[in-house]
Amino acid sequence: MAITARPVRPMLVAGGGIGGVAVALALSKVGVRCRVLERKPVFEEAGAGIQIGPNGVWVLRAIGVAAALAPAAGAPGEIEVRDGVRGAMLATVPLGDHIEARHGAPYWTVHRADLHAALLNSAQRDPAINIETGFQVDRLEATADGVRLIAVDGRAANGAAVIGADGLWSKVRNYVADPVELRPAGWSAYRTVIGAAALPSGLNRNAVGLWLAPRAHAVHYPVRGSMQTALVVILPQTEASEGWAREVDRDALLARLAGLAPDLRSVVSAGEGWKAWSLFNVPRLSRWSNGRVALLGDAAHPVLPFLASGGVLALEDAAVLASCVQASGADYPAAFDAYAKLRRARVMAVAAGARRNGGIYHMGGAAALVRNLAMRAIAGPRLLGRYDWLYGWKPPVSGG
Repeated sequence: MAITARPVRPMLVAGGGIGGVAVALALSKVGVRCRVLERKPVFEEAGAGIQIGPNGVWVLRAIGVAAALAPAAGAPGEIEVRDGVRGAMLATVPLGDHIEARHGAPYWTVHRADLHAALLNSAQRDPAINIETGFQVDRLEATADGVRLIAVDGRAANGAAVIGADGLWSKVRNYVADPVELRPAGWSAYRTVIGAAALPSGLNRNAVGLWLAPRAHAVHYPVRGSMQTALVVILPQTEASEGWAREVDRDALLARLAGLAPDLRSVVSAGEGWKAWSLFNVPRLSRWSNGRVALLGDAAHPVLPFLASGGVLALEDAAVLASCVQASGADYPAAFDAYAKLRRARVMAVAAGARRNGGIYHMGGAAALVRNLAMRAIAGPRLLGRYDWLYGWKPPVSGG
């Protein structure tokens, strides 16, 4: 049931990325107006790929975006896990019809820009959502009946409450939890997008390719209706930097991959316009909400990308937060507190799973030999079944 007694002031959402626009759409579904404030002056096509398990597709269905995104999504039939040094196949994990039958929704791989565009187009058509760009949050103030965000240029936005969906370097976080120090995780991620035809003939274009090597791993998968391939390489960090688009020389990257499988190096050499970003650890926050202010996505709980779930966690957050707002009758402090309590265990489990995967991916020596033998011995469906806890999640059912 939608909230009928809407507050006069809208919900303010700091950040117009995937999480920010998704939560605005989810709140609109339960009758809450939103004002989304994006730091950048224009939305740009950025990033490479994102993997969206059935749990994320369920949220996209609930907020009315899945149908528009489907033509741009890849639907890989399997995950092919290879030894990154020798190139030998270690395991084939079924996706496609198998995972959809198991969890009721497909496993998609999409370009981040296509996902964001689908969310943004839906939000721009929604009369309950207003999106503004060029609003760089400087500070937050409490008012008699809500909150106020002040931009660095002096503009002010008044609302009933604030959701901080402003990412890893969140400004809103400082008003919710004790200050925390972002610490380099010791890894950098390198990304690009290549034409699907650039994959070596021995590699499956309709699969997620996962390559494991000592202190390195790589992932590639179809995007943009399977016409292109997104590629991400994770390597030990040589320099820490903020931002998501540090330019990288391809030859320098290839030099760091010397000794790895020829097919993997061939994929990397096909890429142009390589970009890099540093991975960071953020200490666990003491809380995710404080009165009329709540955090969502990376602002609350950044996770390492070794379980391919960071963006999907933001989608899950959006669905749960909107459900809590609806259940509370727009009592925002109560709703935000309930949301944080509902999400914490789930997010901590995903973060732990990502760290565990990172250790497995980057093994060397005898440990890698044991890992490879174990992966070859376990049937693909059994390997997938180990992640039922992740992909089997579904968003709360909204009232009529």
